[in-house]
Amino acid sequence: MSPATALVFPGMGPSNFSEVGRFMVLDPYARRRLAEADNALGYRLLDRFYASDSDYSEYTQLAFLVNSMALADRAVEDLGTRPEVCVGPSFGQKAAAVYAETMSFADAIRITAETARCEAEYFTAEHTDTVTQSVARTPREPLEELVSRLREQDDICEISGYLDSNFFLVTLRESTLDEFADAVRTLGGHPMYTMRPAVHARAFAPLRAKAAHEVFDRYRVDAPAIPVVADQDGRIVTTADDMRTMLLDTFDRPVDWVAAVEGLHGLGVEHVVVTGPDNLFRRLPCTTSRFRVTAFDPKSTVRAMTAPVIR
Repeated sequence: MSPATALVFPGMGPSNFSEVGRFMVLDPYARRRLAEADNALGYRLLDRFYASDSDYSEYTQLAFLVNSMALADRAVEDLGTRPEVCVGPSFGQKAAAVYAETMSFADAIRITAETARCEAEYFTAEHTDTVTQSVARTPREPLEELVSRLREQDDICEISGYLDSNFFLVTLRESTLDEFADAVRTLGGHPMYTMRPAVHARAFAPLRAKAAHEVFDRYRVDAPAIPVVADQDGRIVTTADDMRTMLLDTFDRPVDWVAAVEGLHGLGVEHVVVTGPDNLFRRLPCTTSRFRVTAFDPKSTVRAMTAPVIR
């Protein structure tokens, strides 16, 4: 496979056991990654994931990482070779870090678990009324004006994600969410999913410092073995320091998938292989208009594995 193919590890969306549990039980790649995760954690992840009732719990995050890596394993096997570029928007950074050989899968599992606890502790005491709202079909300039206006009447309101030309994440106080949603509808936009805890905001610089000190400083991060495209601005990450910075930037810098697409395009990428439980990044117009897209996800994989054989 030429460098014209890149592996994309999607950001995390709602992914509960009912949606992906069958894949984790049946797929041999998932079972292997689960066994590695269990060894790193010292407990059976599948049991705790089954009992979890939150889309973004520690165990849900761990399961998402396991599934993303298992699907990447399957993709490499099915494609017959390894894509030589990767990117991981938002939570997908962790899988990209493993794939690019900057850290072991076991360390990524431990970092994910410890970071989830760090975030839970932080948001129990700080920004308890802050959420991140996704909005679609919303023109950028009027949205930026709205965000600026709301920020003037409160201390937190900022764009946390540029996912497409008219698709954004906005972090704000929950007390202003109804006002914000009504204003977005007035602009012709569509408020979608509300994320708790909130993500990717400059207001969370103290969380970045906490995670760096309590988690990341205890782990080694190597230079990537292949080019990694940073999800914050599309830059090409080639050193260990830049990789560590990218992983920490996720706490207090917005995701810019549009810029990441430009970064991939600048490397000559024509085909992206999306590996993970994803219903967003593979379908965004900025993705589909630039690349041929192949997706490996839990549901389609299970369907293929259990489809009757017609002789």
